[in-house]
Amino acid sequence: MIKELENPFYYLDNFERVLHWIGERYTDLLTEQEHAFMRGFAGLPRPSRALLVRMVMRKGKYFRTSKLNYAEIGCAREAALHLLPTGWIENDPHLTLEQLFELLSKPEIGTVFGLAAHQKNARKSEQLAALLPVFGDERPFSDWYRDAGDSVVAILIKPLCDRLRLIFFGNLRQDWTEFVLSDLGVHNYEQVAFSASSRGFRSRADIDHYLALHSCKERFLADEPADEVLRDLPAPSAGNEWLAGRRERLLFEIARRYERQQNWRKAYEAYAACRFPGARARAVRVLEKNGEFGPAYALLREAQADPESDAEHQQLLRIAPRLMRQLGHARAGPRPAASVPRFDLALPMPAPPWWVEGVVRDHLASPEAPVFYVENTLINALFGLLSWDAIFSAIPGAFFHPFHRGPADLHSADFFARRETQFRACLDQLDSGEYRATITRNFRTKQGIQSPFLAWDFIGQELLDMALDCIPASHLKKWFGRMLLDIKANRSGFPDLIQFWPAERRYHMIEVKGPGDRLQDNQLRWLAYCAEHQMPVSVCYLQWAEPAP
Repeated sequence: MIKELENPFYYLDNFERVLHWIGERYTDLLTEQEHAFMRGFAGLPRPSRALLVRMVMRKGKYFRTSKLNYAEIGCAREAALHLLPTGWIENDPHLTLEQLFELLSKPEIGTVFGLAAHQKNARKSEQLAALLPVFGDERPFSDWYRDAGDSVVAILIKPLCDRLRLIFFGNLRQDWTEFVLSDLGVHNYEQVAFSASSRGFRSRADIDHYLALHSCKERFLADEPADEVLRDLPAPSAGNEWLAGRRERLLFEIARRYERQQNWRKAYEAYAACRFPGARARAVRVLEKNGEFGPAYALLREAQADPESDAEHQQLLRIAPRLMRQLGHARAGPRPAASVPRFDLALPMPAPPWWVEGVVRDHLASPEAPVFYVENTLINALFGLLSWDAIFSAIPGAFFHPFHRGPADLHSADFFARRETQFRACLDQLDSGEYRATITRNFRTKQGIQSPFLAWDFIGQELLDMALDCIPASHLKKWFGRMLLDIKANRSGFPDLIQFWPAERRYHMIEVKGPGDRLQDNQLRWLAYCAEHQMPVSVCYLQWAEPAP
């Protein structure tokens, strides 16, 4: 790929690459309007194609041609002439006063409207407020500013180009800068083999469904009433799990808003209709808050018989005693939990800047037993390096463009099941001893490539070598197996620090809590799991020592 600075038309090449990719893989899903655009675009002169792409990639709808100043394009007005017959842009569009203000500078506003000296010095917002009662109509730019010596064009094709971007990326979050960052080496992506079935959208209905969901999400984020958003929420998508997952997440957020508004009935109805992780436990909770203790307890018992995850099980254990008390049931004795060792430190507060984990790390470290701040990075990295081939398996629906940081179905319930054979082969290496060579090789050959499990800046060769020397393979297997049960919930919550004794080939993980801090739910679950399996882990509670008198 030619570097950006060596190719002034890099953005045009990238745009055409997207069109070619879509034409090869999605031609059966495109509308006639989209087909016509792709045909017509290819027949335009290069400067005109480049100008259109520049406008597509910039914010806004209206552009002054004097501001479309690109050396490789040349005269923007001349390039725009070839675009006008297509209907993709409009020359001299009608503008409201607000739209005009976006295009004019303050001195130009003063000239156009003949403002007095004190008005010229006012803020643009104040100038706009003063002029709106007088100029409430729409006019072409040439009528607003007759002596501009400039022209304005409006781009009309952006919605279609956004749909093409959506088809390529499978989302509207990623944009054209992905190409630039990749070309410049800022982001590197794993090269996955794409098959004919590797498509994010399998039908035109999938595309329309995504756009409808996106519209609902945008309206929800703009604080439109939840009732109105919920009314327009499309029905669940059949046969496309990652699309269905987007809908469930939005429905969960709608339910959360109802709950915050203490609209218990609507919150419960939304949670009950939702399959997003945590929705069932929240449904129990809102029934409890609404005083419906009987239905809440019935749903709790149903969930306890088949919990969806450790996180849900933990939530239900908290709710159960309250409901039993409200219903007059005998309270069951608490299940004894594995004991997690703790130790307390009282240290003088250092001069700023400091951070609690760093203070404890520096206090505990010694030449014979170095301590590293790792939190979730180390275990995730070891898992990601060992399982690299499984994670980036080219299975249908996992990867459908060259800029995936990880598989699209990473958080799906069947993520492990769809790759069980590949993951089993990775985990078997922990029994055979091959895992160290695999992790070391991938650390070397995959360095810097985007992965959902690697934070490359935090994982150096020294840390990796000590981890492989000191952490038993059996412990890695336990951790990785639990992560695969629920990637989203179990990839976080690991202790903050890890201490190694290289000469003795052993380690110790430490969760640090400063004054007033408490253990989070995911941390409690990991600490209990490690303690249950006799892994060396403890919690350090730090207090600041009283200054000497």
